[in-house]
Amino acid sequence: MTKGLPPAIFIMGPTASGKTGLAIELYQHLPVELISVDSALVFNDMDIGTAKPDASILARAPHHLIDLIPPTEVYSAATFRNDALKLMAEITARGRIPLLVGGTMLYFKALQGGLSQLPEADQNVRQKLDAQAAQVGWPAMHDKLAEIDPETAARLEPADAQRVQRALEVYEISGKTMTELHQSSMSDKLPYQLLKIALIPSDRSVLHDRIAIRFDDMLKQGFVDEVKRLLLKYSSLNADMPSMRCVGYRQALEHLAGNYDVTELRDRGIFATRQLAKRQLTWLRGMDDTFEVNCLNPKMLETVLNEINQVFK
Repeated sequence: MTKGLPPAIFIMGPTASGKTGLAIELYQHLPVELISVDSALVFNDMDIGTAKPDASILARAPHHLIDLIPPTEVYSAATFRNDALKLMAEITARGRIPLLVGGTMLYFKALQGGLSQLPEADQNVRQKLDAQAAQVGWPAMHDKLAEIDPETAARLEPADAQRVQRALEVYEISGKTMTELHQSSMSDKLPYQLLKIALIPSDRSVLHDRIAIRFDDMLKQGFVDEVKRLLLKYSSLNADMPSMRCVGYRQALEHLAGNYDVTELRDRGIFATRQLAKRQLTWLRGMDDTFEVNCLNPKMLETVLNEINQVFK
């Protein structure tokens, strides 16, 4: 830890690991303000499928960076970094501690280490990659990426055409992998004394059970109706927009298009969420200087409070 800098806390973990609940408990015990680090919670009207904290929770423990834009717009990691840095400075000036909580690991990475200067998109390269993918499929293109840049490939789903294409495009244009470019970033580092807390389940199967229960609860709360309302309110909304690539929403759109019934929607949604959790854990294992906490431990709050008191005493 670097002494002389103001403190800040990261609460990171896979979906359904209890991040929000822990952050709310910490809000009751410490002079903190909460900043959401979640690429889905920035969207208005996407509440059930994102497990967005409801009004009663937000009244008890307000969160910054929730409900910022309509789901037809784009919110980037660079925008998040700018917004978060401004908020952190304001929170510190108020004599409080910024506590950043969420599961969008790219945002945490961008905030702490800055953003490397990736090359601009090249339509010719993209067309070439699209042509290759049309022949062999995106999973095979993902395999190609894994040979070139295993770290980036480990964070991406084989069927995530957009991100796999971008990673391969960056390599084609620059001759360097995304991992290399991120590592060589000369951006300013975060000017805070950081405590990075990673919520890691001691038993992955319990986390999987939590994910299934939560998705079932979302369906009972009217998740499919929420997506119907989104389509009515935002007529230009489509499956290619970043908001609809959030876990569960793409599956709900396909269900509403008649591609499969609600039972298959449930199965696909749970599978996609478990895959998201797997990628989040991969990110966490690649991070330095994290304090790992078993998110299944009933004494998790006590453990985290002890660590915070030790680090910032």
